[in-house]
Amino acid sequence: MSERTEGAHFYLARHGRTVWHEHNRYAGSSDVDLDGDGREQALRLADWAATEVSLDRIAVSPLRRARDTAAPVAERTGLVPVVDERLREQDFGTGEGRTLDDLVREAPEVARGFDTDPVAHPFPGAEPPEAAAERAVACLDELARGGGSVLVVAHGTLLRLVLCTVLGLPLREYRRLFPEVRNTAVTELRWHDRHHVGLLAFNAKVR
Repeated sequence: MSERTEGAHFYLARHGRTVWHEHNRYAGSSDVDLDGDGREQALRLADWAATEVSLDRIAVSPLRRARDTAAPVAERTGLVPVVDERLREQDFGTGEGRTLDDLVREAPEVARGFDTDPVAHPFPGAEPPEAAAERAVACLDELARGGGSVLVVAHGTLLRLVLCTVLGLPLREYRRLFPEVRNTAVTELRWHDRHHVGLLAFNAKVR
């Protein structure tokens, strides 16, 4: 039997609120900005990171909303964020920039299929959810081998896909099981490897 590595303590945070948040548009791979609330949330996340925990590393999605959320954390902690392409949000194909209500009007069968099973029926042109989950889990597995406490700033759908994958939950149920990942709320995991992950907290609000 191989010896299990020590692993890492992960704090997974969704980026701050964006300019598309009010209408709940699917941002996906679109590079949208934080809004005023999102910038305030990033500052609160930085306060939490500097006073409530002891971080060793920061890893972040390459999309601007995630990098801008991580920037105040980096300034307060002195840590340099590592940008990893595997932490970007799932690309939603034809859903990018649209709301689910838009799609119900424009393509009701597509919207109905997605609502029933977003894994079997992703939006046309979207990245397969299984592929998004696999790249993100591979990234976290690699980060875990370095040990320590790691803040990961990424995206709502991606984080839900990761949680379903490592906790052994049906991927198709990610929207029902985790109906909301709040902006800059923290999900805490103890991660040895992808087969040995413990959930310590979900959607914990930072002050």
